[in-house]
Parts: sequence; structure tokens; C-alpha cells
Amino acid sequence: MDAETKEQFRFKFYRLALQLNAVILLAALTVMALVIAPEPYRFPLVLVMILLVVYLSITFKKRYRDTRAWLEEHTDKEKDTKKPP
Repeated sequence: MDAETKEQFRFKFYRLALQLNAVILLAALTVMALVIAPEPYRFPLVLVMILLVVYLSITFKKRYRDTRAWLEEHTDKEKDTKKPP
């Protein structure tokens, strides 16, 4: 991989890592909100948080697939350009 491709991959990886951490943290906060939140706000808050977790999980999965395909495409190009000894 050349330097520009590595930099692109680094950015894609960081974005995926941050999004996955957000999903995990939001899921944990949802459980805590179910126990700690005041009664009138408990179920609407938990419902909104669950919807956010689902949305972020779906977008994470799509971005992960796209990044994986992008990485496989770029590593295949590198293998094709190398000549066997």
C-alpha cells in the first residue's frame, strides 16, 4: 500500500472504531437509563436510545462492509503489481 492509501485506511478505521465505541457506550447507557431514569421519562428515553443503537449498528455494519471491500480491492492491486521472484 502506498502512503495515501494507508492514510485513507487509517481514517476509515478510526471512524469505524469510534462508531463501534459509540454503539457499545449507548447500549450500556440504555441499560442504565432503564434503571436510573425518572419514571415519567424512563420509557421514552429508553426507546429513543434503543432506536439510536439500532440505527448506529446498521450504519456501522454498512460502513464496515464497504471498508472491507475497499481494503480487499486495494490489497489485491498491490499483489497484482508485485512480481514473483
